Amino acid sequence: MSIYLSIVIPAYNEAPVLDQFLPSLYCALAELPDQQEIVIVDDGSRDNLREVFQAHLAACPAHIALRLVQLSRNFGKEAALSAGLANTQGRIVAMMDADGQHPISVLQEMLALNQQGIDMVVGVQANRSHESWLARSLKRGFYHFMQDTHRYEIKPNAGDFRLMSRKVVDALLALPERQRFMKGLYAWVGFKPCMFRLRRMSVRMARASAKPRIVLTRP
Repeated sequence: MSIYLSIVIPAYNEAPVLDQFLPSLYCALAELPDQQEIVIVDDGSRDNLREVFQAHLAACPAHIALRLVQLSRNFGKEAALSAGLANTQGRIVAMMDADGQHPISVLQEMLALNQQGIDMVVGVQANRSHESWLARSLKRGFYHFMQDTHRYEIKPNAGDFRLMSRKVVDALLALPERQRFMKGLYAWVGFKPCMFRLRRMSVRMARASAKPRIVLTRP
C-alpha cells in the first residue's frame, strides 16, 4: 500500500511533549486514506526521546508507520528538517513541531487545498504580539536583507509548518546546499505557496513546554 501522507517532526529534548502529541496525531491520521508515516528526527536529544519512541512503536496504529531518524549530535532544526524530508516516502509531506505549537486540527484543511492543486500550503502567523518590538524589528530586517523579489520572495511570518506535494520535496532534496536556510529554499524552488493564516494562544501543552499553541483563524 502506498504512503499517502508523511509527517516530519524534528525534536530536541522534547520527549514529554512528544509523548502527549503523538496520540492526538494518530487520531487525526485515522481519517485519511491509505498508509501514513510519521518521521521523528532526534536532533541529538539528551533526554529519553528514544524510549518514548520505542513505547509508541509498540502501540502505533497499523495504518501508521512510525520511524526514527537519529542525528549523531545536535545539528539544529534546519538540518533536522532536511534529514526528515530525505527519509519520507509519502505523496504528500507535512512538517510539524513536536511541542504542540502547530495545530493538528488544520491538517485536513491543508490537505483539501493540496487536493485542489496547491503544491505548498504554508502556515503563517497572523500576528507576533507575543514577541518583543526588538525581536520583530530584527526579524523584519533579516528577511528584508534576504529577499530577492525579482526571483523569489520569502513570505513574512511564514514558518516551517507547511504541507508539500512530493515534487516540492524532491526539488528541495535536489538542491546542493549543505548549510541550509529552509525558509529561503522553500521560496527558491519556485512553487507558488498558499498562505494559511494562524494565530497563537497562550495555552501550555505540558509542564515541559511553555510555548503557546497556534490555532486557525479565518482571514
